Amino acid sequence: MTTANATRERLIGLLEPLVEQLGYELVDIEWASAPRSGLLRIYLDLPAGREGHIGIEDCEKVSREVSALLDVEDPLPGAYTLEVSSPGFDRVLRKPQHFGRFVGARVWVELRLPRDGRRRYTGTLVQVTGTGVELEVDGEPVQLPFDEIGKARLVA
Repeated sequence: MTTANATRERLIGLLEPLVEQLGYELVDIEWASAPRSGLLRIYLDLPAGREGHIGIEDCEKVSREVSALLDVEDPLPGAYTLEVSSPGFDRVLRKPQHFGRFVGARVWVELRLPRDGRRRYTGTLVQVTGTGVELEVDGEPVQLPFDEIGKARLVA
């Protein structure tokens, strides 16, 4: 695991419980380090079953609490900018629950390693099982285990 990935996973482990305690779902985190200042971007959503949309007040609330936690834990080297926002239309699908929420939607999936010379799939999310997802790609079913998925997101 690269240092950036390790930092990202450590941040998810640190921040996800806080974000959930505040009543939100942590969709994803992006960490980009730079020589003078890094950027930590947090994407929030309302949990499944809760109606509405993420607003500026939600982002401000989470930003204040996350800032306080990061000041105490100090997991990032040097200065950084914190951004908190909604996931947008092309939201990341990171957990099995994320996939389950969007059955029937079009998704883009990139595998960690190519399978039969192919690494990227775009299609309709047909079902989610305990071990992976099934997409319909060009009229054909494609089974993709969670442990092979590197990245996934909704597409228009």
